[in-house]
Amino acid sequence: MNNPSGALPETMAVIEIAEPGGPEMLALATRPLPQPGPNEVLIAIAYAGVNRPDVLQRKGLYPPPPGASDIPGLEAAGEIVALGEDVKDWTVGDKVCALLTGGGYGEYATADAGSCLPAPAGLSLCEAASLPETAFTVWANLFDDAALKPGETLLVHGGTSGIGVMAIAMAKAIGAKVIATAGTAEKCAAARRLGADGAYNYAEDAWDKDISASGGADVVLDMAGGDFVDRNLACLNPGGRHVSIAFLRGATANINILAIMRKRLRLSGSTMKARQPAEKARLAAGLRETIWPLIEAGKIKPVIDEVFALKDASKAHARMESGAHIGKIVLKIG
Repeated sequence: MNNPSGALPETMAVIEIAEPGGPEMLALATRPLPQPGPNEVLIAIAYAGVNRPDVLQRKGLYPPPPGASDIPGLEAAGEIVALGEDVKDWTVGDKVCALLTGGGYGEYATADAGSCLPAPAGLSLCEAASLPETAFTVWANLFDDAALKPGETLLVHGGTSGIGVMAIAMAKAIGAKVIATAGTAEKCAAARRLGADGAYNYAEDAWDKDISASGGADVVLDMAGGDFVDRNLACLNPGGRHVSIAFLRGATANINILAIMRKRLRLSGSTMKARQPAEKARLAAGLRETIWPLIEAGKIKPVIDEVFALKDASKAHARMESGAHIGKIVLKIG
């Protein structure tokens, strides 16, 4: 391990999942300092983002991939304090934000060098920590997979979630039209303030019929699943793309296969946590080239809902599960 900055502590404070269950199952603990392996860096974490997969992991529904840390936390920002073998693109002292396979809820975490990005100029480390999970997910699904283009229309469900806010910002920055859904009138108004061209209350509005009647959508970013899938397909234009990234309304759906055939629709889906390091590095390169300049120019702005201390991780999870948040929930670590 290359650590020219000096001695590092032998232990660190982390949040552990005592056993599957509610937010109260998150507890402070002490763990040995992780050591970076080949092509890994060790980051002294300043802030870590809180994401829906963390909640699923806490409930025992989304285990970490083989070999990954069991400490929750899929994104963080801070300073590189040590390098593993073969790291060429980073040096000790670099300020970075990183996509993690786990370990973000701790004072230090290792990250694959290819999953790191420079903390964008002009942003705080708190803001930088809110970026990786959502930016990687939106880039991979909307741009790398669904190939959203300027002038096309995107429908995104959960428009005020962390993913939804980033999807609105990135789609608008490249010149797409965005229609969002949310669960309350207040959240629909927030989605419009964040840049959505239109917003529907999915609990009350006939959003699928209205979207179909007003020109349809070319791409759907779906976090709902269940009964929404067939409604999504109904409002997609010919050649439309439907991308599934979560299933808050259920993991199964009844769909009209004939509609898929007639309109030449394409259905896909993905997760991020289990992707191989080389794949994440490829996505990071695309983000750095295309999206990071837009962030540094102020055309894409992080939206922070609330910041909690590490010891209050249970409160952060309760906030997420309440559904009241708009944008990202962040933990202050360092």
